[in-house]
Amino acid sequence: MEHRSGGAEALYDNAALRRVEAAQAAALGDPFILMERAGEAAWRHLLSRWPQAQRIAVVCGPGNNGGDGYVLARRAQESGRGVHVLRTLAPRGELAVRACNDFESAKGQCATFDGALPDCDVVVDGLFGIGLTRAPDAATSVLIDAINARCCDVLALDVPSGVDADSGHVPGAAIRATDTLQFLGAHAGLATGAAIDHCGVLKTDELGVCMDAADATAFALRPNALRGWLSPRLRDTHKGNNGHVLCIGGDHGSGGAVILCADAALRSGAGLVSVATRSEHVPALLGARPEAMPQAVQGAGELRGLLQRASVVAIGPGLGQRSWGAELLSAALECGKPLVLDADALNLLALRPHELRTDCVITPHPGEAARLLGIGTAEVQRDRFAAALSLAERYRCVVVLKGAGTIVAAPARRPRVVAAGNPGMAVGGMGDLLTGVIGALRAQGLDPFDAACCGALLHSAAGDAAARGGGERGLLPSDLLPHLRMLANPESR
Repeated sequence: MEHRSGGAEALYDNAALRRVEAAQAAALGDPFILMERAGEAAWRHLLSRWPQAQRIAVVCGPGNNGGDGYVLARRAQESGRGVHVLRTLAPRGELAVRACNDFESAKGQCATFDGALPDCDVVVDGLFGIGLTRAPDAATSVLIDAINARCCDVLALDVPSGVDADSGHVPGAAIRATDTLQFLGAHAGLATGAAIDHCGVLKTDELGVCMDAADATAFALRPNALRGWLSPRLRDTHKGNNGHVLCIGGDHGSGGAVILCADAALRSGAGLVSVATRSEHVPALLGARPEAMPQAVQGAGELRGLLQRASVVAIGPGLGQRSWGAELLSAALECGKPLVLDADALNLLALRPHELRTDCVITPHPGEAARLLGIGTAEVQRDRFAAALSLAERYRCVVVLKGAGTIVAAPARRPRVVAAGNPGMAVGGMGDLLTGVIGALRAQGLDPFDAACCGALLHSAAGDAAARGGGERGLLPSDLLPHLRMLANPESR
């Protein structure tokens, strides 16, 4: 459902937030009221987060984000804290000028940044808000670098300066905040891509405005959303009720990938899992996972019977791009069954485009997405929302664009962003697990979009649970398997 509940948080683009801000300002009769609310909300957050802070540096830009900073500075000044306001430019615009004048009337002083920051406990970033879509200029970049080099906490107002709030792109120097307090609503761009490393702890203050989720451009998914998809099973269920996943892959030298895929499908609740792979991988697969049903296949002829018996096909892990993999992919694409495509299945698809069924799910990482779109990986990462939506439009299916802030997109659906996962998951084999997880959820009856959302969230949450047991560095895909099982049964937790 498209609303703010059940673990889904509405995310907004800049255009929607500007519309709400303008409408609220008109309703209040004085747009400065919202600036006052924003500055006061930020001051309350600072007091709550750093109650011992006595020396506060507030860095103000020339626009309304700087105006919010001046309001905070005035509140800090009135509380008896030591306040230093730094800026590179004088305020522009009626609201920012008014906020600055109020601060100076309260005996506050403003200084021009001269290359050095004052001693302080907390830096408040009020340089740029949602309006900045380019890299900061040279002088501002020096200031941003100085803030990042200072070993103290940083509170960003609305957006860390230098980050594009719509796309999450970081085109140049950008603040690395300890906390970011968003105003009115959560920004879509801060949930994915490079922005994640700049936001720190994200909080939102709606400033007394009731935001409408109908205006959201996307939704963030948190682990408590799993309960909405993974209900307890009936007591009289049998394996046939839970679907039959066929995992296809494991060319010479890549057998582990398809074993991981099969393991994940089983641990995510598939009733039956078959594996079509090279003959040399069958003994290893039986030894590692006797519950799986492996069969050696040399070509499409031996695959057709397996395809007929399967309810869902997961293809790509370890498939390779040679003739064996290409032949098996061609058979899978023509079989008429729901598909989950990953890894070399996507690389082969990029080389030989094929129309996909609308019930397909593709799970590219940024490099694979770039090949599918015929662009560079940097362009994908520059606007991950646009890339995911372009893939969904081009292939008319569900897309899971992996990475920090994984995005799930589909035609006529607002994207979902997975608010889980960690850097320890950046290791070979993690994507093979995801393929198996989504295949298992499809086999258990979830529609393609829900299976992709639930699967990506389940996979990321399992990664977080595994990392809590020993840290992120050195995390292995197999470490996630017991957590997949636990999290796939939320009623038992």
